[in-house]
Amino acid sequence: MTRTATVERTTTETSVRVSVNLDGTGAAEIHTGVPFLDHMLELFAKHSVCDVAVNATGDTHIDDHHTVEDIGLCLGDALAKALGTKAGIERYGCFLLPMDEALAEVALDLSGRPFLVFNVAWEQEKIKNFDVTLIEEFWRAVATRAQMNLHICVRYGKDAHHVSEAIFKGVARALARAVAHDPRRAGIPSTKGTLTA
Repeated sequence: MTRTATVERTTTETSVRVSVNLDGTGAAEIHTGVPFLDHMLELFAKHSVCDVAVNATGDTHIDDHHTVEDIGLCLGDALAKALGTKAGIERYGCFLLPMDEALAEVALDLSGRPFLVFNVAWEQEKIKNFDVTLIEEFWRAVATRAQMNLHICVRYGKDAHHVSEAIFKGVARALARAVAHDPRRAGIPSTKGTLTA
């Protein structure tokens, strides 16, 4: 049974289509209209070993906020849909990701109870034209719609690009562990018998 999903969202501000394959090879086809986010999502696909396709247009002439957030919402929805009942998965994942001078610690639980802890102190406000505060908005949207408890803590790091890269790669690596099949688990990995909201 393939674990794939496609989600579309159209508003007066954005038009977004996201597809994921949890059992992919890390292939990425990313066109967001936000170059830095394209780069981060390509890294995310590669390190999660999920195939990810994103096509988006938005009101980036105003700023990148609506596009970034709506892509996060769609990615979260697609992850939740592809996971289905979550039977047989590891459920938890964590990773400590170094990127030059930056170190990001990520832990997540596909619990069905969305929550984001984002403990990051930015030393730069922008990466070229990209507002780094949108990274928290992106992961809040993903965590909410994927029904994921997601903790992101950057222990240290000065360069905002390196910090961002450590975050995206760290979440990807943690997610790869969480969605992996555990052959010892035939059912839902919870004493409640469900991992849905």
